[in-house]
Amino acid sequence: MSQPADREQQRRRRRRGDPRRPDAVGAAGAAGRRWLSELAEQGTLATHLLRWIVLGSLSGVLAGASSFVFLEGLDRVTEVREDNDWLLWLLPAAGLVVGLAYHLLAGRAGKGNELLLDQIHEPTEWVPRRMAPMVLLGTWVTHLFGGSAGREGTALQMSGSLTDAASRVLRLRAEDRRLMLISALGGAFGAVFGVPLAGAVFALEVQAIGRVRYDALVPALTASIVGDLVVLGLGYQHEARPQFGLDLTIGLVGKVALAGLAFGLAGAAFVELTHAIRSVMRRVRWAPLRPVLGGAAIVGLAVLFGRDYLGLSLPLIERALAGEQLSFAVFALKILFTAVTLGCAFPGGEVTPLFVIGASLGAALAAPLGLPVAALAAVGFVAVFAGAANTPLACTIMGVELFGSAATVPIAVGCVVAYVFSNHRGIYSTQRIHTAKGPGAIDGGPTLGSWSSRRPDAPPPP
Repeated sequence: MSQPADREQQRRRRRRGDPRRPDAVGAAGAAGRRWLSELAEQGTLATHLLRWIVLGSLSGVLAGASSFVFLEGLDRVTEVREDNDWLLWLLPAAGLVVGLAYHLLAGRAGKGNELLLDQIHEPTEWVPRRMAPMVLLGTWVTHLFGGSAGREGTALQMSGSLTDAASRVLRLRAEDRRLMLISALGGAFGAVFGVPLAGAVFALEVQAIGRVRYDALVPALTASIVGDLVVLGLGYQHEARPQFGLDLTIGLVGKVALAGLAFGLAGAAFVELTHAIRSVMRRVRWAPLRPVLGGAAIVGLAVLFGRDYLGLSLPLIERALAGEQLSFAVFALKILFTAVTLGCAFPGGEVTPLFVIGASLGAALAAPLGLPVAALAAVGFVAVFAGAANTPLACTIMGVELFGSAATVPIAVGCVVAYVFSNHRGIYSTQRIHTAKGPGAIDGGPTLGSWSSRRPDAPPPP
């Protein structure tokens, strides 16, 4: 074949895309375009990562700074109350002041954590900026005069309010605002308890039962780490917890699972009693009177059963983790004191009281189950919260961060079993049910509040 004919045949093959004669230049061009596309994609991801690290850090700084102010003030008011026993008698009057303030000024801010979860599900309205100062001052007043409440709710509300205010200034769109609110939860939880990994997972897990929001992973982890570092950097020291380890056996797992059942039922009892008291208090038409009645009830309970159950009740945790055998009455009374305080509309959180309930119940169950008191108290510390908040993953990680990796398996078993046996109940009524805990299906993603009202034995909604 002549050379011109050969060249013409090669041109025809190239035009037909004949695989017997690939175009080396064309193949190299395609490969180059593919690599350029992948590099552009990696650049977009890097920009996205950097953006959310910056925004998550902003949320973490706000969470850490507000948590530091709250924790320092809480320590001071607790010292004042413990040095002045007579302050307890003023709790009904303090309830009137707090009740009037929320009745006249709070508006939507009075919905607290429920509002934050609502806005994560459907970001339609800004979180009120007054939520942060109101819950801060209200919680300090609650603890100053002896109400039984915790820290987490206050930290979450302050962080959520401040972070949403920052989102408003930055003019973030609704989906970005949703992620910022999730990061606010992580930053507050990690900062107020000193558990940055658990804080991030809590924020991803708490919005819906059976779902983890991985789209918020970067800002939530960033905010939780930064929030914890800010609190530590400002000089606040969290309580040091003892480290535990147990030899893993089938018998141990079975005993811890049995204890986990009790922990889950304790969390459910706390939720049900708190909701029942709220339902009764709604019959009191003038809202500021509700904390007045609750304050009087707490004073009466303290006269009958002592002052160990006022405020955070951290000495009860210390006794349990030190290996002291406690009676079953201790956890039951802490449930009662806290349910009355929160059910009657005093500001404050639920989590630290749940820690007390779990640790004291674990210390009471240890002897019947033949387990070390301190170790089972540590499992109960996080497991009751796992059941009441429906966050078994976050609570398992929290247990490891607080009590050491040697106790990972018992902590995980306790948290998971407690989570299952708390059923579809929880301290956050606007938490949604994404996946049912049992064999039945729950369609439509209802909130815990709406789902509980469907049960035959549930009280009618207000």
